[in-house]
Amino acid sequence: MPNLAFLQKAALTDLVDPRLFREYAYVGGAWTAGTGRAFIDVVDPAHGTRVGAVPALTAADTDAAIATAHAAFPAWAARLPQARAALLRRWFELILAHRDDLARLMVREQGKPLSEALGEIDYAASFVEFYAEEAKRLTVEGIASHLPDAEMSVIRQPVGVAGLVTPWNFPAAMLTRKAAAALAAGCTVVAHPSSETPFSALALAELAERAGLPVGVFNVVTGHAPEVVGALTASPKVRALSFTGSTGVGRLLYGQSAHTIKRLVLELGGHAPFIAFADCDVDRAVDRAIAAKFATSGQDCLAANRFYVERPLYARFVEAFTARTAALTVGPGLTDPDIGPLMNDRAVAKQEAHVADALARGARLVCGGKRHAAGPLFFEPTVLADVPDDAAIFTEETFGPVAAFAPFDREHEVLAKANATETGLVAYLHTSDPARIARMSHALEFGMVAVNRTRITGAPVPFGGVKQAGLGREGSRHGMEAYTDVKYICRDAA
Repeated sequence: MPNLAFLQKAALTDLVDPRLFREYAYVGGAWTAGTGRAFIDVVDPAHGTRVGAVPALTAADTDAAIATAHAAFPAWAARLPQARAALLRRWFELILAHRDDLARLMVREQGKPLSEALGEIDYAASFVEFYAEEAKRLTVEGIASHLPDAEMSVIRQPVGVAGLVTPWNFPAAMLTRKAAAALAAGCTVVAHPSSETPFSALALAELAERAGLPVGVFNVVTGHAPEVVGALTASPKVRALSFTGSTGVGRLLYGQSAHTIKRLVLELGGHAPFIAFADCDVDRAVDRAIAAKFATSGQDCLAANRFYVERPLYARFVEAFTARTAALTVGPGLTDPDIGPLMNDRAVAKQEAHVADALARGARLVCGGKRHAAGPLFFEPTVLADVPDDAAIFTEETFGPVAAFAPFDREHEVLAKANATETGLVAYLHTSDPARIARMSHALEFGMVAVNRTRITGAPVPFGGVKQAGLGREGSRHGMEAYTDVKYICRDAA
């Protein structure tokens, strides 16, 4: 074990508790550089400066972490649910107590505006609180016996080690949403955060250690995704795998997990339509549309990607939306702007490509459309009008601050356009007609429908999509299902 006295460096001098800034992986209750002694630099997207570095653990290191979690599993699973709940509750309290530091750390590595980062920490903590309570509710289910002299029951038991793979856009909330459910169910965890934003996960590991989670129960393995995640999918000791990310990578992990027939939770891409009928409350709908498009600078699987507005309202809606968009502030996250930097140059290039493609196909550029003067990873909030159906921005996820509009004339027409995607995660619907709300809510092929509002997520909500938007649900009591096996017990009552 190396001397880690130099672990806390002066890179983040604005933290009240500098021990939250960890540049080592966390395995078996210890902070480690692994066996490879290679590191990955983490860069602040707002300024292009180095935040720090984390170890690039190898597949062998990952196997060792899995073995540690596997060894810790029997004792953790055997703990009373109330005991697991108490530890989760303590973790929740520590997250809230260090809210400001966790948010500032997130801004440095991810770039999102400070107020959004603070909101994410609250969101992350809410999952830990929720599953601390749910841990005590995995009850035995009785069955009325159909056999003479037999008593029947159904129980849920934890599956074993859970591998958790989390994305860069919500580095705290996506970890707690997965980990709290798995831990509450009695599973042990090996988590792999994005190498672009690992420090939020490592700070949460520091707080989990302080909360008293036993050695080996919660592990964070940093490194390059192909090597680390490849080891997770290959290992028969990993019985459940939860991944949030692109549909393409989700397909890959689905295939890699087939050999060991793992429980899978896949939260994949979105291509959300925002549908506004002429009878909607226009001011409210525009306000909700801005929120649906530009939260996390558009880097959100829930972000509205296609705006369809009924023709009588179209010109007015686009004009009002554009006025609001042009007034959005852009800058580094710690200044708390409306729009922060995008994560990397690939993201910026995608915005440029989508704008250029739409204009080449006849769309109108209403505002924005190019990189912002704030820095190389900033892009102007952009509005495109009269976008044709075959434009790239209407056929694939943008993941950035570009809003694309098109008019429609009839309900069945816009329903067909909205459903013309394989990534059915969320749809936004604005209308004042109760009958239309009922029809559209049922007919939209999405796992979630937001009616006359944007904010719909939370710990009690079964988050997830249909078709190729993923498998399973996270949050709510359903979020524990992938981490438990249903066992039927039939006893002779004679």
